[in-house]
Amino acid sequence: MTAFNVYAYGVVSSSTLYRIDGDFPGAEGYAEITDALPMTGGEATNSSIVLSRLGASVKLDGNWLGDNDGGKRTKRLLEGYGIDTSRLPLRENHTGVEEVVFAAGDTRTIFGTYVKLQRQASWNLPQDEDISNAQVVCLDPFFKEPAAHAARVAFGAGIPVVTVDCRYDNPILAHTAAVVIAESFIQEHYPGADLEDLFRRYQSKHRGLTIFTFGNKPAWFARPAQPIQRFTPFPVDAVDTSGGGDSFRAGIVYGFLHGWDDERMVAFASAVAAIVCTRFPGVIQAPALDEVESFMAAAGKANNV
Repeated sequence: MTAFNVYAYGVVSSSTLYRIDGDFPGAEGYAEITDALPMTGGEATNSSIVLSRLGASVKLDGNWLGDNDGGKRTKRLLEGYGIDTSRLPLRENHTGVEEVVFAAGDTRTIFGTYVKLQRQASWNLPQDEDISNAQVVCLDPFFKEPAAHAARVAFGAGIPVVTVDCRYDNPILAHTAAVVIAESFIQEHYPGADLEDLFRRYQSKHRGLTIFTFGNKPAWFARPAQPIQRFTPFPVDAVDTSGGGDSFRAGIVYGFLHGWDDERMVAFASAVAAIVCTRFPGVIQAPALDEVESFMAAAGKANNV
């Protein structure tokens, strides 16, 4: 029996989340800050926290953490959720990745040092033994070749890989069991594209489950050659959407961990994301499994579809 069942590889950053009153201001404008809370950033990091709250055991690896206040705070927070951070020692003379997030209504604006991270390539290489000891791999494509290597190793071992936001011609898709593509990624990389045609392009390149998410509009999902299925998200009053996508991906990972069918996974992932978006900050107050099941049952969508 392994010490963890999910291996997560990706971006790890210290983060501060500010909630502001009203809309995000324009140039030279002003907005009142109503809350300021420390949290974590990075897709793999946030997904790891949500998974740990659902009861999964997670080992997290990725970029280096600095031996500074932000790095120490991030490592303490992750370990407080029971996440294995043994691959992430604090490094002297290194600042790590930092971000600041402003949440305004149902939008978010992010400032960070992610471009600097990619230029410096200051991350660990994934260890094959960690990948092969997992039941599911939660993978960010951000680190390119190291991420592709992790996907290939997992695929060769028959371990499902769940990734996010990557182009349909990214070779990583040949080795993943599911990919979640957010509306914001589509708008940035395929502006003006016909969505159904774009979805078919992903299906033609991806042997697993393709999912498009559109915020509070229906998500699309299907496997190769299947017709597109749609799932309407649970209606909620969102107060922080900054971790919604990461939480959705965590729900998909959890579904693969338990061998669920596609519809059940998408419904569960939607419920997890919906609950997270009603909390501030949402990710570090992610729901436990019984909360998700109660939420789904109250919405008439019990977790057994």
